[in-house]
Amino acid sequence: MSSEHMNVFTKENLDTFLKELGKEYRRLNGKSMPAEIVLIGGAAILVNYGFRDMTTDVDAVIHGVSAMKDAINIVGDRHQLPNGWLNADFMKTGSYSPKLLQYSVRYREFSNVLTVRTVSAEYLIAMKLRAGRKYKNDLSDVIGILAEHAQRGDPITMERIDTAVCNLYGGWEEIPADSVSFIRDTMAHGEFEKAYESVRAGERQAKEILLQFQEDYPGVTNTDNVDNILTQLKKRKSQQER
Repeated sequence: MSSEHMNVFTKENLDTFLKELGKEYRRLNGKSMPAEIVLIGGAAILVNYGFRDMTTDVDAVIHGVSAMKDAINIVGDRHQLPNGWLNADFMKTGSYSPKLLQYSVRYREFSNVLTVRTVSAEYLIAMKLRAGRKYKNDLSDVIGILAEHAQRGDPITMERIDTAVCNLYGGWEEIPADSVSFIRDTMAHGEFEKAYESVRAGERQAKEILLQFQEDYPGVTNTDNVDNILTQLKKRKSQQER
């Protein structure tokens, strides 16, 4: 993969990297100790849906011995991938639930030693609502999943989403209020494809605003204050455009 695309993962190259990862893990550790990975976030979107064509890193729950970390680094070095291209950092966030493995589905097996699973449908929606980042793809991903399932003739109901939220997080108390309002409005209005474009445009704008702020004031934003900062920046931008 050329250096200008080193931070971009697609459905095709992700499968290639996972295949190589399985080979390297088996070479380092043999076949007596199987490993398991559960893809979440953008990687789960890529392998389950068609509305997104890339992601910039691969978030996962990783179950494997220390040889897995070595295998990840070897594949990363071979293809000039960024450090931590496959990582479990999200397990430190509120979106993580120890029940994810229970509600994941099998994707593929590589080298008879690496099983890759994914989170899909209402469970991926629940995770995206829990994260609810307005400057990422979280909310547009929710709409994209809803739209694609509707097109497939397998519409996701609010009842299914409610079940997933309760199964992963114990209830809606763990979901941000803005995300709760968002999913209720989205399900009530429908027209997912039209809503997708509007929400995605808002996410892009929010990201641009935040990036400029971080450039002007490095080190100020963090996970606790980023939503408040973004709200204030959007308000200021709106006033300036009047």
